[in-house]
Amino acid sequence: MALRKLKPVTPGQRFRVVTDFDVVTTSTPEKSLLAPKKRSGGRNSQGRMTTRNIGGGHKKRYRIIDFKRDKENIPATVKTIEYDPNRTAYIALLVYADGEKRYIIAQGGLKVGQVVMSGRNVAPEVGNTMYLSDIPLGTVISCIELRPEQGAVMARSAGSFAQLMAREGKYATVKLPSGEIRMILVTCKATIGVVSNSEHQLTVSGKAGRSRWLGRRPRVRAVVMNPVDHPMGGGEGKSSGGHPRSRNGIPAKGFKTRSKKKDSNKHIIERRKK
Repeated sequence: MALRKLKPVTPGQRFRVVTDFDVVTTSTPEKSLLAPKKRSGGRNSQGRMTTRNIGGGHKKRYRIIDFKRDKENIPATVKTIEYDPNRTAYIALLVYADGEKRYIIAQGGLKVGQVVMSGRNVAPEVGNTMYLSDIPLGTVISCIELRPEQGAVMARSAGSFAQLMAREGKYATVKLPSGEIRMILVTCKATIGVVSNSEHQLTVSGKAGRSRWLGRRPRVRAVVMNPVDHPMGGGEGKSSGGHPRSRNGIPAKGFKTRSKKKDSNKHIIERRKK
């Protein structure tokens, strides 16, 4: 996979950097694994705007992803690698030996025709899902469960990965993408490899309109607002907005919002880097 810098034939193309999608093998999704996706425009059930900067954008259909990988010890062949408008990573369509089709998050290096499996007694190869108790120490993993049979919740976005550091008793020590080191039950599953589309962060949209296509409306800076709209608003001319804080007055830049009484704090060995 590589990046392409476009010729500046228009102002929007001048700074545009795109992935060349050479990994993607089809543009037509599997119809049986699609679901409708309703858009809220940032409004709640009463029709009131509760989240700003959301609205518009291209219509999408949700791809039903198998995060649990619970068809154990049944070989599955990778049929296609596809683009998913709902996430930064690519997805792979698996066809199991019994004929069932499922989408999974594609790992980098996964190829069409490759056979992947999940469960016990599985080789630690890219795309295979294993229990943390069976994965060799030091292995790069992604799509990690936090609770057994919950389904993958961590390290799912493009290019993200974690590393299995150690095992002791019923817990495994995993270094997460944020830098946090925490303990996870060895009965949880994880997938071998780095999530695909690792160059996603290097792309440049080139113009504001592309954000509108993604359903993102313009975001106004706090310091140019009025005092009634934001704690950092107001003042004559280009006066600064005071201490950086959110619209609700919660300080930014180092203020910890995690509860000290949270039960899962005991599983965190080292907090994420600032």
